[in-house]
Amino acid sequence: MLTALLERYDAEMRRDPPLTQGVEATRVGGRVRLSGPYNCIVYSDLSEADAEAQVVAEVAHLRATGGALEWKVHGHDRPGDLPLILERHGFVPEPQETLLVRALDEGLLGRPADLGLSIRTVTTAEDVSDFLRAVEAAFGHPFGHDAALLLADIRAGLASAHVAFVDGVPVAAGRLEMPPGRSFAGLYTGGVAPACRGRGLYRALVQSRAREAAARGYEYLITEALETSRPILERLGFMPLTTVQGWVLEVAVGEA
Repeated sequence: MLTALLERYDAEMRRDPPLTQGVEATRVGGRVRLSGPYNCIVYSDLSEADAEAQVVAEVAHLRATGGALEWKVHGHDRPGDLPLILERHGFVPEPQETLLVRALDEGLLGRPADLGLSIRTVTTAEDVSDFLRAVEAAFGHPFGHDAALLLADIRAGLASAHVAFVDGVPVAAGRLEMPPGRSFAGLYTGGVAPACRGRGLYRALVQSRAREAAARGYEYLITEALETSRPILERLGFMPLTTVQGWVLEVAVGEA
């Protein structure tokens, strides 16, 4: 079952990636590149014979345009030594994550015990401010994406953002990405302020987003989990599909 789900994930989310506001997809060689507010290779299927040349071509393209590029390497991507090739050409690894999947069923959708909290979904610019405050409280740094684009995606029905309040203060948050025509909705940016951890807020945010995804007709939830959140999600029934690791290269325009 997991092998079939992984193939379905690759087909729906990587080879034909859903696009958010201002993002374009380019297919060249054995790779798919997203360009816009961020640049990312979301899919690659390279042979041992041409992998080096494909990486060199991508680096040359980045040097011509400038900026940063993230190459998402999944554990089953070919060739197996792709990370070593990327490292040779200056890409820097980010922490490895685990791609988890969970069917949307009643076992996940059940409501948690009353925690004396309220969870609200973002609909206005003021709500976005609460989301940003909660994210910074949870992670210790500002939200790493464009808040205006997030609100645009929310208004277009491509995403939602959920904020948990304790005593009226935003202390936890998470995003839900809802690509149209796909089987998978994605959980991202889930975090809880340190002082409020251990009270079930993370689980409550997962369930809140799961209920919305189910109501929108999605079959599965996916997420890329660090080791800090993976055990919690596995206790909620999420299963590992593969590993995911971003490799990042940043250059100035025309840099040799």
